[in-house]
This record gives sequence, C-alpha cells and structure tokens, in this order.
Amino acid sequence: MKIIVAIKQVPARDSQLRIAPSGKWIEEDDLSYEINEPDAYALEAGLQLKEKHGGEVVALCAGPARAAATIKEALAKGADRAIHIEEDMAAFDPLAAARLLAAAVKGEGADLILTGLQSDDLGYGQTGVILAELLGVPHATIVMQVEVNGAGIRVKRELEDGWFQHVDMPLPALLTIQSGISKLRYATLMGIKKAKTKEVRRLSAESLGAAAAPSVVVERIYLPERSKHTQLFEGSPKEAAAKLVEKLKFEARVI
Repeated sequence: MKIIVAIKQVPARDSQLRIAPSGKWIEEDDLSYEINEPDAYALEAGLQLKEKHGGEVVALCAGPARAAATIKEALAKGADRAIHIEEDMAAFDPLAAARLLAAAVKGEGADLILTGLQSDDLGYGQTGVILAELLGVPHATIVMQVEVNGAGIRVKRELEDGWFQHVDMPLPALLTIQSGISKLRYATLMGIKKAKTKEVRRLSAESLGAAAAPSVVVERIYLPERSKHTQLFEGSPKEAAAKLVEKLKFEARVI
C-alpha cells in the first residue's frame, strides 16, 4: 500500500504573533516553526497502516526552504521518502494549494492520501477535500479510525453530539484525519540518522505547471476589536430574565 501524507509547517503554538507592517500577514522573521498538529496525526495514521499492512509512506510538503526541518521530522519518524514543493505558500489559497499538491502526486499512483483536518495557522479545512476532487477519488473527513477491508477501507468518522459514522470506501481514496485519534510517536535516534539518507524530491510550482492563481485574497488581518455595550431589559423580572437568557443563548452563545 502506497500512502501519501500531506504535511504543513506552521508557526509553533507558543509563538508570540505580531502583525506585519503590511497588515496582511504576521511577522515571520523571529518565529519558530513545527509540523501542523492535525498533519502529525495523519502521519501517525499512515505509519500505523504501513506497520500493519506493509508498503510505503511518502511525506508531501509544500513550503519554503525552512520546511525541510518538518520534512526531516517526518522522515525520522518513519516516512520512507519525501516530496518537497519549494514554494512560499503565502499566495496560495486552498484551491491553489490543492492544485499544486495534485500536480505533485498524480504520477505517484497512491492507494491512500492522508491530510490533517485543517491547518493551525489558517484553518480553512478545505485543501484536503478539494485535492480529492481534483484527483477524482472518494474522500471522507474528520476520520477517527482507518481499517483495511479487503480491497478497500472502512473508516470511522466523527459527527456531532457524540455520534459516529462508519463508511466503507474503495481505494484509492483521500482522508482528512482528526487530531487526537492516537498517541504521536517521537523520532528515535536511529530514525534521525536514517532520515539523512532518505530521498527528498524537490519540485517547484513552475516545474509542476501549477503557479499560484489565488481566488481568495487576504486584504487585512487584525486583532479582535473589543467593545462594551449595555442593554437594559424592561418588563417584569420574569420577562427580563427570559430576554436575558435569549440574548445569552442566541447572541453571546455562552449557554
């Protein structure tokens, strides 16, 4: 089974974020970076499937040169090889990013493509499902468990209010993996040594014929604006209490 896992490098969760002078993104010069947490669980799911059923795990990452550190981490944890699309992804919206990833994996003949549910930095939650559509393969989202079932797979999806859904799917397929479904492994010393000898194929958007043509443009990012507002409820205490509960439930959404 050939499994491709899409991973992304994002700012570390404990980073102090500052808005860049342009107002369109954050200052990146002094940030530390790490693998996107949902993608780390996708990688773990892929490695567990390989350990049970054999095959190959390929890490796929689109990002600038610094993303090589995240790729090395994936290789040290057990991925067999990697594909690095060396591009600054700031101009790529989910559709443009999915087109880039699709161009990189079309010739791989993967049985299964895994992505995280969403990215920690932008949180669109769309790249995986758009990638499935571009590749013409079935997909499932918010996946909690994956089992090989004959020539296909059976997945467990998380729904609302504690409900789950079990779906049988043919291969090839694409799954977006939910965070927290298993315990993440650490890279061993032997794994770190082996990572230095593993293949990393480097590509670019130009070589793939998938230059950025964003359909979504970020005009401005800013800190949430705080404001105070006082509202008096008229009527009897019972009527005022009912109005207060309605406001808390449907506007403030705290109950």
